[in-house]
Amino acid sequence: METSRFDKGLELLTKIDGEAGQNVIESLQDICPDLAKYTIEYPFGDIYAREGLDLKSREIATVAALTALGNCAPQLKVHLNAALNVGCSEEQIKEVILQMSVYAGFPAALNGMFAFKEVLTERSEYQLS
Repeated sequence: METSRFDKGLELLTKIDGEAGQNVIESLQDICPDLAKYTIEYPFGDIYAREGLDLKSREIATVAALTALGNCAPQLKVHLNAALNVGCSEEQIKEVILQMSVYAGFPAALNGMFAFKEVLTERSEYQLS
């Protein structure tokens, strides 16, 4: 039996984002459950599930794009966590954000680095408790 886009997407979302991804999906249930469904099916069930890039490479690209956009702090923090979850090192993520200073400007890179600092602090506090 073929796995549905939703099931495949939910499996990948859980693997990549864990609780953070599930929190995003749950937060949409009362306002727009269809957007939650589309969030699972399209990016995760269709795009992340494709061959050609591993999850680490996909998260590096996502962190770069969200950093460059400069106005996606909540989504960037989710994907910074995801990048760490799939094997990116802190140094690699810092380098990706720093690289964006060249193409997206210093304000975007500063915002990205401050978001990463928050993520590392939250992860450190979580691991200590």
